[in-house]
Amino acid sequence: MKYAIVEAGGKQFKAVEGATIEVDRLNVEPGAKIALESVLLLVEDDVITIGTPTVKQAKVDATVVEHTKGPKIDVFRYRPKKRIRVKTGHRQQYTLLAIEKIEVE
Repeated sequence: MKYAIVEAGGKQFKAVEGATIEVDRLNVEPGAKIALESVLLLVEDDVITIGTPTVKQAKVDATVVEHTKGPKIDVFRYRPKKRIRVKTGHRQQYTLLAIEKIEVE
């Protein structure tokens, strides 16, 4: 099985050919092709290549499928006996990437 660990938005993701990953929102239109060039680890069958800090000449080609939102998170802070109540919410925005090919030049 061939897979790679890539970095996108300061987070690490496992990229497998033919699978999809959900990364923090990228400023790219849906349907566009992008290349993730910060490959930290590359595994091809029994050969494991570890980058220092990245694997040279390795990249992952992906296609932007869509932009989505994560679940809503409610944040409620209060201080008892002080009449302080603050309720806010947050929904993180994500980009869904379809992994096309993992290649080493």
